[in-house]
Amino acid sequence: MELDEIKNLIELLQDSDITELQIEKEGSKLKIKREKFMTAFEPSTHVSKPAAEPGGKMAGSVEDQALVMINSPIVGIYFSAQSPESPPFVTVGTKVTKGQVLCIVEAMKLMNEIESDTDGTIAKVLVENGHPVEYGEPLFLIDPS
Repeated sequence: MELDEIKNLIELLQDSDITELQIEKEGSKLKIKREKFMTAFEPSTHVSKPAAEPGGKMAGSVEDQALVMINSPIVGIYFSAQSPESPPFVTVGTKVTKGQVLCIVEAMKLMNEIESDTDGTIAKVLVENGHPVEYGEPLFLIDPS
């Protein structure tokens, strides 16, 4: 079974209520099992809800800054560091450059490095180490100024 076929199956399962799928094809067996997790977000301290702008930017913070949201490109487990003994890649206040590794999302035993889309400063880390993340789930807010 090709990797593209597996990715397509995973994407199809994300939009359905199916939690387990098992396929046998040309002597290969594939079993995908999914558990639904509820993710808790901190309540906003803003009076009004930020409005999303095209390109993943958010407007409406207290200082009226535009923050760039970095989302998870895949479903997996979020890791803030290379290993349990290593310091986190970034924390609030860390200055980052475009292409810099912010975290790792483990999916299907593969460690996927998530990189910054922009230069700036980490304004908020939205996920705790070791927690599952969904496709498109916000991971970081970056202040590009």
